[in-house]
Amino acid sequence: MFCCLLLLLSLAVPNLLAQDSCLLPGMPGIPGLPGRDGRDGLPGEKGEPGSSRDAGGRLKGETGDPGPDGFTGKRGASGDPGQAGAQGMKGQPGEPGEPGEGGVPDTAAFSVALGTTEIPDIGTAVRFTKVFTNLHDDYNTQSGRFRCRVPGTYYFVYHASITDNLCLKMMLNDTQLASFCDHRSKRRQVTSGGLAVHVDLGQDVFLEPTEHRNMRGHRFGYSVFSGFLLQAD
Repeated sequence: MFCCLLLLLSLAVPNLLAQDSCLLPGMPGIPGLPGRDGRDGLPGEKGEPGSSRDAGGRLKGETGDPGPDGFTGKRGASGDPGQAGAQGMKGQPGEPGEPGEGGVPDTAAFSVALGTTEIPDIGTAVRFTKVFTNLHDDYNTQSGRFRCRVPGTYYFVYHASITDNLCLKMMLNDTQLASFCDHRSKRRQVTSGGLAVHVDLGQDVFLEPTEHRNMRGHRFGYSVFSGFLLQAD
């Protein structure tokens, strides 16, 4: 119906204008249908940066002044060792030192006696408990062993007062160095034996009796074991 009305108006208006050109302007026409969208325009200029906001959406304020220093924290764990640096240049020779005293050569010597009338046990070190000389306590009166503190060549010797048969073994740790035997028939005698031997640091030297162990100590006749360093390594 709207289209028919538009058609009648289009026919009537020219006739009216032809009859009298001095008539007043007609009524505004009905608005037309909406046109199509125009083409996209050119991109606009970049705007000013916006205000920064924190995680809660609040505006970020300006940076404040630095606060006071806090307390010293605990020491952290040590880091891995760094690589060795390059060798530095050789320094200048130092001034000569003050004259020193001559060094004292290492010494070792002991001389001990059997301090009991009891016969020593078979297969164990003879314990000489009466001390005449014992430098640096190298001979142990409790164990009956001399322990080497200064490696080198030593001389060991024993003198035993006996009234019967006696056989002694001179031992270096678990190794037998020599065996000395003297057989007497109920007569008081003195027997002896000695040996020069190289001893390493920490090794033990001692006398060990066999089944013939008639070895006693008393004021009328001591049994003595001695040793001393001939030459250090």
